[in-house]
Amino acid sequence: MKKLVGYITSSMPNNSFTVDLALSLKENGVDILELGIPFSDPVADGPVIEKANLIALENGFKIKDLFEVSAQIAPHIDTLWMGYANPFYHKGFEHFCQKAKEFGVQGFIIPDLQYEESLKYQDMFKSYHQSLINFVAPTDTKERIKLVTQNSSKFIYLVAYTGITGSGKQEDLSEVIANIKEYSKDPVYIGFGVDENTAKEKAKGVDGVIVGSAFVKHLLDTTLSNKEKIAKISSIAKQIKEDINS
Repeated sequence: MKKLVGYITSSMPNNSFTVDLALSLKENGVDILELGIPFSDPVADGPVIEKANLIALENGFKIKDLFEVSAQIAPHIDTLWMGYANPFYHKGFEHFCQKAKEFGVQGFIIPDLQYEESLKYQDMFKSYHQSLINFVAPTDTKERIKLVTQNSSKFIYLVAYTGITGSGKQEDLSEVIANIKEYSKDPVYIGFGVDENTAKEKAKGVDGVIVGSAFVKHLLDTTLSNKEKIAKISSIAKQIKEDINS
């Protein structure tokens, strides 16, 4: 069965909402939760997730909120922390590894941590039984794909197109997928531009999809109550999980 990875912004609009949403997503087909760490300059993300980041920060988000939420979520759903390198450098990679192990978080997605830079932390991640998710882009050469995938763990994040999340571009990824599978046995999940309209098509040839902006845009919908937001996002997750497996 193809997997569904869902991204939500931590503590947007508050901690208790994030917990309720995460648990609802678990019940509606999300297999792995990317819990986003709000940051002021999310360079890989489009305007939807960027706006959610900024609102969470304006609302007073602190790293302790991430930990509080994770303690309640991670025992129930496979959870990864998705964030940018700055907070990890500021607090210390080992501090995050210690906390992740404490709460049962399984690893990290750090889009702006270059593969070569990440190698210095590999032993640390392994000692805490944490996965660092590696990215493969459509522009990567076969040699680059071989290099990046040799140290992959948990899954490989295939970027659907060059650019930022949520823009909905399309590229032919068949050769890239074939190259990944030549060198790695880890599952390949595709992200960027995946929503309820595109998921079925994008899931072809890969092992799952990663959905972010399609969920987060409803967090920003001021016409919906918190209860309605959870219901809407959960309904989309259920539809996508059914579509990619039909």
